[in-house]
Amino acid sequence: MDVSFAQRGLVIGGLAAATLTTAAALSGCGNGAAAQPAPGMGMRVVASAQPTTTTPVAAAASSARITVTGTGTVTGTPNQLVLQMGVQVNGSSVSSALGSADDAVNRVTAALRARGVAAADIQTSGLSIWPNYANGSQVPSGYNASESLTATLNSLSAAGTQINAAVQAGGDATTVSGVSLNLTDDSSLLAAARARAVADAKAKAAQYAQALGEPLGAVVSITDQASAQPVQAYGVAASAAAGKAVPISPGTQQLSVSVTAVFAV
Repeated sequence: MDVSFAQRGLVIGGLAAATLTTAAALSGCGNGAAAQPAPGMGMRVVASAQPTTTTPVAAAASSARITVTGTGTVTGTPNQLVLQMGVQVNGSSVSSALGSADDAVNRVTAALRARGVAAADIQTSGLSIWPNYANGSQVPSGYNASESLTATLNSLSAAGTQINAAVQAGGDATTVSGVSLNLTDDSSLLAAARARAVADAKAKAAQYAQALGEPLGAVVSITDQASAQPVQAYGVAASAAAGKAVPISPGTQQLSVSVTAVFAV
């Protein structure tokens, strides 16, 4: 199709005007304002919003702690007796004093064995020899010898008879320094004491948390220490009558457990 010179001028002028309008609109976008569409144009340019960044803030975990000590105590009946005894004799020489002590302690040991005490439960625990001096003399007038035994008696019902037999066997040379009563099987008692100690610690921690107006949290740590208070008996008669058992009263023994617990709040 033929286009006259005048018509081409009109077309070029229209295109130039459209170009200037579009450029102006884009320039307005650069300033952050929405561009208005040019008259007669169907195009609309909108400036995009700046992106928004959201930073999550984590709640800080509470570091508060409550530390308490709980105690649990239980009572049991001893079932074992440990006997501390021996012999002490005089002699004109070291060898004679030691020989007499040896004879006496052998008789004591034999008497214990004959009454059912195992050899493994009889142990030598001491031996002493010292000189005697008379009237300020520098020369010994004789010597003393002492031998000690530790006997573990595992039957309290037979312990009185065993002690009496040992004393009679040693005669006037016999010495008894004391006895101790023990609990040999304390596993179930300690388990009960631990449970009581933990319950005591938890109850104390709950009281503190309530006073603070805070809920009691989980246990952070717990440590325990068991301690037993042995019952000691002294003064067992060394002159027990022949054929009679030394009276033994086992009484009771306490086992105590203390725990230190740390709770979160």
